[in-house]
Amino acid sequence: MPPGAPVPWSYFLIRTLFRIVLKIFYGTIVVEGVENIPPTGHPCIVCANHTNSLTDALILVTAIPSWRRNMLHLTAKSTQFGKKTLTSWLIEAAGTVPIQRRKDFVEGTANNDAAMEKMTETLEIGDAVCLFPEGGSRYHPTIAPLKTGVARIVSTILSRNRNNVDFEISILTCSITYMHRQHFRSDVLVSFHPPLTFRPKDNPELLEPMNYDSIRFVTAQMHQQIATGTFDAPSWGHIRAAKMATPIYAPLGTAMSLGDYVRVTRTFLEVFKAGRLSSPHTSSAGSASPEVGVEWKDENVVKLKEDLEVSSYVTINQMFLDDHPRQVYQSELHKVRIRDDRVRRPLSRPVIMYRMVLRFIWVSFLLSISLGGLALWLPVAATTFYAVHNFKKSGPVWDTWDEIAQYKLIYGLVSGLCVYAIAVFLTFPIFPVTVVAVPGLMWMSLRWFEDAVSAARAFVALWRLLRVNPATLARLRSTRADLHRRLMPLAVRGLGLPANPEEYFVYGGKDKGRVIGWWASRAEYFSVRRRRKRDWNETLRLYEQFDYPPEDS
Repeated sequence: MPPGAPVPWSYFLIRTLFRIVLKIFYGTIVVEGVENIPPTGHPCIVCANHTNSLTDALILVTAIPSWRRNMLHLTAKSTQFGKKTLTSWLIEAAGTVPIQRRKDFVEGTANNDAAMEKMTETLEIGDAVCLFPEGGSRYHPTIAPLKTGVARIVSTILSRNRNNVDFEISILTCSITYMHRQHFRSDVLVSFHPPLTFRPKDNPELLEPMNYDSIRFVTAQMHQQIATGTFDAPSWGHIRAAKMATPIYAPLGTAMSLGDYVRVTRTFLEVFKAGRLSSPHTSSAGSASPEVGVEWKDENVVKLKEDLEVSSYVTINQMFLDDHPRQVYQSELHKVRIRDDRVRRPLSRPVIMYRMVLRFIWVSFLLSISLGGLALWLPVAATTFYAVHNFKKSGPVWDTWDEIAQYKLIYGLVSGLCVYAIAVFLTFPIFPVTVVAVPGLMWMSLRWFEDAVSAARAFVALWRLLRVNPATLARLRSTRADLHRRLMPLAVRGLGLPANPEEYFVYGGKDKGRVIGWWASRAEYFSVRRRRKRDWNETLRLYEQFDYPPEDS
């Protein structure tokens, strides 16, 4: 097996810097399927869906552990090369391959022959190359038709090595799912799928001269694998409906792993896309519980999807119109500004007031101990906000949303390094201490502030719950019970999901979000891995985040 090219030190620098900034910006990056990554020395093309511009590439670079692959060669637009800037130097020194885009050159002058030759040579020595077969980054609910370039590269390399009986090359597909792609302290799921492996002796149909149908077939396989690990829908409404169905079916929050959450939501999404069930399934966890008394029907699927979609996404104006015809569960929740979990588990008024006192004390304490570190974060937040605010004004929603996270990461990294350097310089007499103490203080203050926001969010939710009329709460519980009664037959009998989700999906891993148990919740409070999220939808905000653009944007 080829040893692969030596790894330049600049690559280690880039990976370290962006591992830090990604860990700060995103609450949790859960990586699944690491065992599917071919080891160093095995030619490999890493392909993923592309919804978040440069951030997607950085996620992949940091998600692939160095003990599996020592390096992942990236591709970047050629206009970023040859400049006297730090960014340009780092890109070139890290072995990135320049790609000429048609829109950057006058018509007919873009030529990527040299880039293709460079990628071919890189793969033949056993390295890995990252490509995004969708082409450009795009913030849409559906995955774009994949371009055939990856399959054609595989065909070229197999043809060049047709006489090497031991040669093989793999396409490693990956699905990247952002809970809220551009929001601070959101979460990310990275799922690596079993690789598609090709050999000259086993895949003669890909040897030149090949039938183009074989290229399209490989591309279709890639699309299918990528789509099975993330949300792929014709509209945002389908995704909203599926995301509303999951907590009603399995109200576990972060006690359910992020991977299970995405897979269950995608299961609902697929049936809502089809609008029907072709056949019933048998749940691996057993048959439906006796109290599930409604059989699944295609018309029930369509009606349930419509109710979930409309009720989970109603405009602010529609929310408060008394004559709005579809003002059901989620729109009612929006009106009283409470969440589904507050309806599902009723609390007495004395308990609510007692919890409010505890949350208020906890918020006050956490904010007081985090003030010092937050002062260091203030310039970073201000710089990032100003940069993104100006960037949003540069174009329409569809042309700016897919680069917001990239802008936040880059400006956050640069401003954060500046703050760190200035803090160390101003405390130069004790710099051996501040070199370590400053980032430690910034990190822990971020953790404390995140917990303070979580507690404040709970305080506000309890206060709103206290103000809700008991009759309104009773009506909401009745509506939710009806939705649950209609959803369970679809989930269990129609989709084969477990009939006991609150037992089946409980997860206690390190990336699940919350620390379970009396000792762990106290002894591990100051752990850098500590998080206090109620569900995977939360970001560092006092309100629930809905960030989908209008369908006609």
